[in-house]
Amino acid sequence: MKKIIFYSYLKCSTCRKASKWLESKHFEFQLIDIVKEPPLIKYLNLAFEQYSNDKKSIFNTRGKAFKNLNLDINGLSRDEIVQLLLSDGKLIKRPFLIYEGKKVILGFNEIEYAEQFI
Repeated sequence: MKKIIFYSYLKCSTCRKASKWLESKHFEFQLIDIVKEPPLIKYLNLAFEQYSNDKKSIFNTRGKAFKNLNLDINGLSRDEIVQLLLSDGKLIKRPFLIYEGKKVILGFNEIEYAEQFI
C-alpha cells in the first residue's frame, strides 16, 4: 500500500476536493490538520527542494495570513522560509501531500494526482 500523508485545513474547499478524489480512488491516507500541526521540517525542506524554482509556490498566497505579512519571499533564506511556514500552518499551500515520504504535491490538480497515483 502507498503511504500518503495529507495535510489539510477543514475549511479549505480545495482540500475537501482532494480528499474526496483520494477516497473515490480508494486510497488510504493519514489526515493531519495543517493549522494544528504544520508539516515536519523534513517535509517542508523536501517541498522547498521540489519547488525551489518558485519559492512563492510553497505559500498559500491567496490567504489572509500571507497577505498580512507583506513580505518579499525571494529575499528570504531557505531557513527563514521554513521557520515562517512552521509558525503558521495557514501560510502553507494546501493541501500539502507527502507521497511515500519522497514526493510533495502542493494544491490539488486532478490530472497531477492521477499521474502520481494511478
